[in-house]
Amino acid sequence: MKQLKILFVSSEVRPYAMSGGLGDVSGTLPRYLKKRGHDVRVVMPGYSSAGVHSFRQTSSPLGVNLGNGVKWCGIRLNKIPGSDVPVFFIEHDNFFSRDGLYGDPNGEFGDNLERFALLSKGSLELCHYLGWYPDVIHANDWQTALIPGYLNSTERSNQLGSAASVLTIHNLGYQGRFSADEFGKTGLPWELYTHMSYEFHGGLNLLKGGIYHSTMVNTVSSMYAHEIQTPEMGEGLDGVLRERGAQLYGILNGIDTSEWNPETDRYLEHNYNKETLSSKASAKRSLQMELGLELRDETPVIAMVTRLAWQKGIDVVAGAIRRIMEMDVQFVLVGTGEKWAEDFFGQLNHDFPGRFRAVIDFNTGLSHRVEAGADLFLMPSRYEPCGLNQMYSLRYGTLPIVRATGGLADTVRNYDQQSGNGTGFKFYDLNEGSLFDVVGWAVDTYFNRQEHFKNMVIRAMSGDYGWENSAAQYEELYRRAIMARR
Repeated sequence: MKQLKILFVSSEVRPYAMSGGLGDVSGTLPRYLKKRGHDVRVVMPGYSSAGVHSFRQTSSPLGVNLGNGVKWCGIRLNKIPGSDVPVFFIEHDNFFSRDGLYGDPNGEFGDNLERFALLSKGSLELCHYLGWYPDVIHANDWQTALIPGYLNSTERSNQLGSAASVLTIHNLGYQGRFSADEFGKTGLPWELYTHMSYEFHGGLNLLKGGIYHSTMVNTVSSMYAHEIQTPEMGEGLDGVLRERGAQLYGILNGIDTSEWNPETDRYLEHNYNKETLSSKASAKRSLQMELGLELRDETPVIAMVTRLAWQKGIDVVAGAIRRIMEMDVQFVLVGTGEKWAEDFFGQLNHDFPGRFRAVIDFNTGLSHRVEAGADLFLMPSRYEPCGLNQMYSLRYGTLPIVRATGGLADTVRNYDQQSGNGTGFKFYDLNEGSLFDVVGWAVDTYFNRQEHFKNMVIRAMSGDYGWENSAAQYEELYRRAIMARR
């Protein structure tokens, strides 16, 4: 098969900048595409917080012509760690030398449209500068959704005009909506400001236009690809997505199995695999000691590592938690988010000493130890495009309890009490009663069907959650897009 030239453009790339799953994907998928023999190059903003000023600078500045004049940028070069994948950083101090990727405690930055128009148009100007013309350009979320529009207009008659575009929607809730009078700042021709393009209810919607103009569109799980075509979960764009339904795909994210591996995890005192589950029991005791829980091997530990946010169903957990704590369980919660939730769960440390522990912090090492030491992992999300924690949990033999939505539905197989099959516990209606019931079902299985529970742990740990299969699916999608563009 012919080697592909792939330009991957993202507002976040791990480890340089990350606020969620987008950064994880952007820092991992290009490495696996490179392993498959492709010429992959990544472009991202030159955030000062990424240490960009210490990276190698290319010889001359890059001029990017937007609607309000030419912006002059520096180009810095580094690599995705552990790979030969080059990362080009578009450096513009007025736009990218500030705290926060998209905003600060006062809200979103007022010039976000210009900032990410510069990223999008600048990535294309960089191709001209390098004399390197990709077969496909992979854009990600609203921040780069102008790229397909440029390819279909200002770039259509030059050497970039034949490049296919793939737009990945990592979370439909974020669309890049701005007022109509800012459209001129994009540098797109005004004929693209229509209801069949970037116009949306009298305003500007970058994601909507990107969906219309992309050769192919995908999102990060098959179930989410279906859900976003419904009025209930389409965030106002379900009609647009149904129109593009024949070109809309779901490709599940993978996880970095070198970092998330209980056999080699550097954050664990007790490493283990599915043949040495006694060491997982030791990891549980270590977690109980670290967090001041009672040392009780027989009591199941239920865990959450999450943003304390409405999307994650944290309000429903708050409503059900006191009933859940009437069971013989221990509960661990790690995360930060909405102030009311931080205060509420922090108070439960005092209400249930030795049995409940909330750590209001983002702590990488602790999140690994929680995945290893817990017995059950709770994810009652309202929506979850893909989700990663349920895959970490499966790999670590910590059975997920999930609401059957998005990637949670695609990755967790529901427990069958008759056969013992499954890898976790699913529920459908997000309310306090349903949440209490499914947790009770999981706890009852832990105590009263121990052989089933153990076999589910082994089955979960035997699954393949890596990026190899996902990268192969992206390669196939790129080839489809290239054929369609031609």
